[in-house]
Amino acid sequence: MMQLKDILYKVAIDTVAGDTGCDIQKIEFDSRAVGKDDLFVAIQGVQFDGHDYIDKAIASGAIAVVCERLPEVREQNITYVKVENTHVALAIMSSNYYGNPSANLKLVGVTGTNGKTTIATLLYQLFKKAGFKVGLLSTVNIMVDATVYKATHTTPDSVTLNKYLKLMNEEGVEFCFMEVSSHGIHQKRIEGLTFAGGVFTNLSHDHLDYHNTFKEYRDVKKEFFDALPSSAFALVNKDDKNGMFMLQNSKAKAYSYALKSYADYRGQILENSLGGLLLKLNDHEVWSKLIGSFNAYNVLAIYATATLLGLEQLEVLQLVSTLESVAGRFQYIISEGKVTAVVDYAHTPDALKNVLETINDIRTKNETLITVVGCGGDRDVTKRPVMGAIAAQLSDKVVFTSDNPRTEDPDVIIKDIESGVAPQDYKKTLAITSRLQAIKTACQLANAEDIILIAGKGHETYQEINHERTDFDDLKIVTDELKKVGK
Repeated sequence: MMQLKDILYKVAIDTVAGDTGCDIQKIEFDSRAVGKDDLFVAIQGVQFDGHDYIDKAIASGAIAVVCERLPEVREQNITYVKVENTHVALAIMSSNYYGNPSANLKLVGVTGTNGKTTIATLLYQLFKKAGFKVGLLSTVNIMVDATVYKATHTTPDSVTLNKYLKLMNEEGVEFCFMEVSSHGIHQKRIEGLTFAGGVFTNLSHDHLDYHNTFKEYRDVKKEFFDALPSSAFALVNKDDKNGMFMLQNSKAKAYSYALKSYADYRGQILENSLGGLLLKLNDHEVWSKLIGSFNAYNVLAIYATATLLGLEQLEVLQLVSTLESVAGRFQYIISEGKVTAVVDYAHTPDALKNVLETINDIRTKNETLITVVGCGGDRDVTKRPVMGAIAAQLSDKVVFTSDNPRTEDPDVIIKDIESGVAPQDYKKTLAITSRLQAIKTACQLANAEDIILIAGKGHETYQEINHERTDFDDLKIVTDELKKVGK
């Protein structure tokens, strides 16, 4: 419990009506979760406006309301606080309520289109192996040292974020690695957090259903680096043309990493095989179990971040060589019949291209590469034909199928994907609406030494159709199907 006036510390307030000395039980922005003596924050969301639920929240026991528009009729004994932006206010108040927990550990945010989950998760792994208590806030899991919590968003809402950061404080966590999504930045979920560093991976076609233009998407990412304090570091991929742009106007100490250009942290691929990567990182050779040139960037970013956080260079190199791949990120099995099946989260054109180019770099070309891929429903439609073109161009056979159709007709999504296929590649493609049947078909088509790539869902263990989620695990299904067909 905390007094409202203390929760409002550093919040830009327009108007107050009522007593800010009242005791607050907890902060809520979902009227359905409000209880006695809670503070209700009216958030303007994509689908719902919290201002429409102020009366409901008060009826459920809210003692105070923070809003952008004061109700015309106000209840007695209720405190109303008008602010310009309730998203920003919610984030600052959440940090205050939980005792500004991000300031009590070294929090590093990782942002970019691809690589966020891998870099954040492997940094968690590395620092755990180095003997530290570590936290992780990722798409796959939330980790409070050794305790696992289920993740629902890439960047959780600000109340949930601060709740877990407080839990990390209580467990003595020293470092926390966090995926920072463009949605999380735009919706001000990370406002009020104290970051020790920020990492930029790359920027390519994604989330244009939400951000409208690539420029808007890029500029939102930049807001994260603009807000970093002078005590923090900003580490960017110099080989991405947007990397140095992220550093403009940032007060943080600037560092860069690259494989193709001069940078503070330089990498070189010496060997690239299905067994892993042999890399040279700032003149030191290191073997990594991770596969593909895109993972060379991830390893380089991990190495740079760990040394910037004070770990000894040689210890970092030794630990890098022990890191295991992340669930759903170029996970592969080799069946008894010598068919290689790769499962990857690649759901953007750039990520799909990276994975297919990696497979093509390390294969002999005597085998057939069969790709199973779809696109999510109710999301950016402009990337669908681009992904269709890439899949057909870089594979020997392609099965276009469903991903998470959500509320869209899966056949319409598949037609959108097929529209990008070049005429010379038509004969390579099949369309099978059922993802299960598509994977079964790929397994039946494959022979010894062939490679199957199942792209798009990676670590997800469900499929979402018309608001219903059913169990669906690409890796488990392809493993079982290859056994069933004796391959």
